[in-house]
Amino acid sequence: MNIYEMLALIAVGYALKYAVRDERPFLWLNVFSTQILLTLFVFGNVASKDLGYLISVKPVFIYVILIIALSLGLSYLYARFFVSDERWAGALMVLSVYPNTAAMGFPIASLFLDDITPAILYSTTNSLIVLPLASFIAAHYSSGKASVKESLVKALKFPPTTANLLALALVVAGVRLPAWFLEPVKAVGWWSIPLLLVYFGSIIDLREFRLRHLLEVGLFRSVLPFLFVLFTLRGAGDIYYAVLVESAMPPAIMANVILAHYRLKAEEGIAVTVILSLLVLLFFTGLKFFAG
Repeated sequence: MNIYEMLALIAVGYALKYAVRDERPFLWLNVFSTQILLTLFVFGNVASKDLGYLISVKPVFIYVILIIALSLGLSYLYARFFVSDERWAGALMVLSVYPNTAAMGFPIASLFLDDITPAILYSTTNSLIVLPLASFIAAHYSSGKASVKESLVKALKFPPTTANLLALALVVAGVRLPAWFLEPVKAVGWWSIPLLLVYFGSIIDLREFRLRHLLEVGLFRSVLPFLFVLFTLRGAGDIYYAVLVESAMPPAIMANVILAHYRLKAEEGIAVTVILSLLVLLFFTGLKFFAG
């Protein structure tokens, strides 16, 4: 999928929102694309690898931890000393720590890579960690009570995460599934990417946009992680490009879902997410064009 197709699909989703004027079809689209198609896509890609391959991409797992620590740690320090609004402080940390590594990350990674498995491994490992973490932060800053155990269970029940763990278990156990099974699974699952882009376009809303919020989230979610990977992982081949892309992705749709659930500046969050997503998309498009 090229960048023009990605932008066209986002535009289609945005147009359909006004044509349909009913959010229920888009909610079902999201459920179908994430819980069914994306699950197949993740399972097929990971299960087709062998143990030697997973060992060779161990920097991916290390950088997931490093990027989470960097974004969360620095956004926490900034919020503590420079943000007077406690509710935005919590929202800033959630948006900074929870990147859109699938719907945005996979298509952008495919601009640089023929095999995006390292990006998939980054995404699923990251999701497993940040879902309970972001839920805890949001609950804490909205004066509610957070259950880390319940959030972790929820993360494990997310079908793509479960599919990734199952596929990893098969690979570690040395079980090789036949190509006649895996190839159709991957082919069908790939359609999750265009459908997720359509869904993203359908939720665009800019009524509560704040420039300062954009600069804050952009710094901790995209700019600093990108620079960190750029200067520390160069020369790692496909892993380098996968981690570079995934580390710099804008906030995920799920981050804004969490903010909405806890009534924590969700309107500001979605406005920042939309603008930052478009900026990141344009940045990597330009990078691909000029770098070749």
